[in-house]
This record gives sequence, structure tokens and C-alpha cells, in this order.
Amino acid sequence: MSAAQSQRGLGGLAYLAFVSALGVYFTFNAVQGEYGMFARVAIHAEAEALRAERDRLSAELARMENLTHRLSDTYLDLDLLDQQARDVLGYMRADEIAIR
Repeated sequence: MSAAQSQRGLGGLAYLAFVSALGVYFTFNAVQGEYGMFARVAIHAEAEALRAERDRLSAELARMENLTHRLSDTYLDLDLLDQQARDVLGYMRADEIAIR
């Protein structure tokens, strides 16, 4: 075996090692990188959690808008006003019994 043939063999081996390392690098990043498959699953899970929170907050906002409308000047719900006065101010009627 001559020196030229041994250099050519080492060059091919170095090229093969470089290409293999590059393939391992890109495969690892495709799976666990910043934009990889695991990150994509985490992003979808977070998006679903945020959608659920948005829906919960929308329902709470609708409930609060309903209560605000029911206590507005144009429409007054006396039962709700009575309930709020009892809860906030601690009022009770003379014919009621409070149990602690």
C-alpha cells in the first residue's frame, strides 16, 4: 500500500465521519431542537391551555357584564340588589335568623 492510497483512505474516512456527524446533528435538532418535534408538541399543548383559559375568561366576562347590566340605571333587578346588599354590607331582614 502506497502513501497516496493510505491518504485517500483516511480522507474518505474523514469525509464519512464528517457526514455522519452532520447527519446526527441535524437529526438531533429535528427532534429536540428549538423548532423540533418535541417543541412543537409543547407549543400545541400550551396553545390548547391558553384557548381553555380564554374561553373561561370570556364566560366570566359575560357573567360580569350580565350582573353589571342587571344593576344599571336602565334595568334594575331588585333581587340581585338585595343579594349584593346582603353579601357586601352584611344586611339581613328582621325576620331572618343568622346561624354562625
